Amino acid sequence: MPAQPKGEAVALATTGAPRRTKRRLRASALVAATAAAVLALTACGGGSEAKSADGKVELRFAWWGGDKRAQVTQAAIAAFEAENPNIKIKPEYGDWSGYWDKLATQVAANDAPDIIQMDEKYITEYSTRGALLDLSKYKIDTSKLDAAALDAGKSEKGLTGIAAGINAATILANPAVFQAAGVALPDDKTWTWEDFERISAEVTAKSPKGTYGAAAYGTDEASLGVWLRQNGKSLYTEDGKLGFEPSDIAQWWSFLKELSEKKAVPSASEVVEAEAAPLDQSGLATGKNGLAFWWSNQLPALEKAAGGELQILRFPSKTGKAADAKLWYKASQFWSASSRTKHPEETAKFIDFLTNNVKAGEALLADRGVYPNSDVREAIAPKLAKADVKVVSFIDQIKGELGDAPAAPPKGAGAIQEIVKRYTSEVLFNRLSTDEAGKKAVDEMKSAIS
Repeated sequence: MPAQPKGEAVALATTGAPRRTKRRLRASALVAATAAAVLALTACGGGSEAKSADGKVELRFAWWGGDKRAQVTQAAIAAFEAENPNIKIKPEYGDWSGYWDKLATQVAANDAPDIIQMDEKYITEYSTRGALLDLSKYKIDTSKLDAAALDAGKSEKGLTGIAAGINAATILANPAVFQAAGVALPDDKTWTWEDFERISAEVTAKSPKGTYGAAAYGTDEASLGVWLRQNGKSLYTEDGKLGFEPSDIAQWWSFLKELSEKKAVPSASEVVEAEAAPLDQSGLATGKNGLAFWWSNQLPALEKAAGGELQILRFPSKTGKAADAKLWYKASQFWSASSRTKHPEETAKFIDFLTNNVKAGEALLADRGVYPNSDVREAIAPKLAKADVKVVSFIDQIKGELGDAPAAPPKGAGAIQEIVKRYTSEVLFNRLSTDEAGKKAVDEMKSAIS
């Protein structure tokens, strides 16, 4: 099921390879120690400072991502500054692994950037502590945004995030692997999990040693969320609790064990090795997996790494009906603002530009996922690369099949992915039974979000 973007990860923790665990724990400890200070600072209110003598305002804008993202984002900044010469945007960016540690420190020290690229896992963490601005109080047009993506940024603290992009959980297929094995690609509108198992095992059996029909799921909480939704449960409830029991996750792991035993997916040691590999060395990109679980916006990078076209598929379902896959539109990231910004009006004006201005869309294109503003999405369509067009087409195709949007991750949800990965490994290596792992994992998850 969908893999977390490689290289991307308040608990405030990072998500990534196990070697980053100590860093995540330090980040969580830092936030716990400074939460009271953050609340005290935000309670004082931001208040706007007077503009400089020449009437100009400088806003700090923080985001995570690679060189390409930096390039397109600074192009969007330049377009905004050309229309708003009295507002200067100062970029602050870095990779995912250090982003959250830095942001936690800045917020605690009352030195947060004005505009903050925020993630779904941590928006509740920051907003409930009063660190994010309620954007609904400012002039930002949200009328052209997908309702589910817009609602994902809402909480009891108001609208604290506006979707920067939307994507969906998908299975990506490498047609070259299927062709070499002489196996037909599945019909993703009708296939079931039984079909997934059968087809994956057949590809493995007809491929060279070391090539598997599918990659294993179980390395992040998104894959668990899809499984739970198809079985009438949910990862979280609206009141911030777990929406499933130990037996539910135990069944998820039982099917993974079955896939492993039939060699439909790699062995336990190969799964661990694959988890540590960068995106361009993933099994799908290198032709070692016929199917793999990724977010839709990761297709372009994976196609580039694979050196050939990949195909986007819907998830299998229990019934063979596309609507029963229970997919949803996920906000890939959010535009948020510090509640302590000295210039909330100007900050909101920049976020409105990123959200609604075609010039911003022409700069950013599909870097952060499918553009959530339907008018901008249509306007920039001719400028999109072929792979991005494929993603947009898929997002549009599944619109009528979507399930209800899931509840937002509660405070502490940043720790869940690491718990899922760790117990998946315990199950695959037969160190714990699926029932034992289910009980231990759920206990840890409840503790993390309590």
